[in-house]
Amino acid sequence: MWKKANINQTLRSILSERVHLEMPVDRMRDDDDLYAAGLSSLVTVHILLAVEDEFGIEIPDEMLTRQLFQSIGNLSRTIAELVPADAIERASGVA
Repeated sequence: MWKKANINQTLRSILSERVHLEMPVDRMRDDDDLYAAGLSSLVTVHILLAVEDEFGIEIPDEMLTRQLFQSIGNLSRTIAELVPADAIERASGVA
């Protein structure tokens, strides 16, 4: 179950493990441009697969744009939209 606050932290872990950017992920702001930091289109496929697996979601094809992967914030907002609401509520203690 996912708390909204944990989505960004998990994304940062995924990026740290799978991407070698010019700036360490832990020093980046949520709105920093990942492509400007060295993210390639090929690596976005690996990130997509890791995100879908980790969060138990499937990102619809129409959402798969360059803008989605441009920042941690963009990814986080999309994941929060796709994670079932009951998973977020149960994880945060809201019933």
